[in-house]
Amino acid sequence: MAATDYLVHGPRVAVRRVHRQDYAELSALRRESAEMLRRWLGAREMTVDAFESSLERFEQPTHEGFVLCLRTTGAIVGGANINNIVRGSLQCGTLGYTAYASTTGFGYLTEGVGLVVRYAFGPLGLHRLEANIQPENTSSLRLVERLGFRREGYSAAFQFINGAWRDHERWAVTAEAVGRTSHGVER
Repeated sequence: MAATDYLVHGPRVAVRRVHRQDYAELSALRRESAEMLRRWLGAREMTVDAFESSLERFEQPTHEGFVLCLRTTGAIVGGANINNIVRGSLQCGTLGYTAYASTTGFGYLTEGVGLVVRYAFGPLGLHRLEANIQPENTSSLRLVERLGFRREGYSAAFQFINGAWRDHERWAVTAEAVGRTSHGVER
């Protein structure tokens, strides 16, 4: 992938929009990470139809889909999305992200999600991002805390995952808060 396709990059990770050509690589990453992801995302296989539906959703002005790639090779190391984007007086969205088994533990997700947050507050023009995380997902909670998010509340029975309504903690960050922190982002 040419560097010009990247929306933003840091020292090791670059962010670009997800493309149809990513299906094979993302599908393989999801398969290898199925056990790790099942607890948090449910047991969903990435079929061609499901992937196409995601791409269609990301074409809407209320959704953005990204892949996090190694700058040196272009290999995908994570994914992120901003959903439920509301414009007008709110200028906010809901952040989601995923890691993969073979790329965890290297800090790629922290760097990549930090880049997505900066992109959301820069070119996308958002003011606020929320992340909803299951309380037992301590890795994810630590990630958003490292990026400047603050815990705002607790949402009981928030999302239906693996056959049950799961509680989530609600975390958020604003453009001003990110402006006061540094995540080593280059534009």
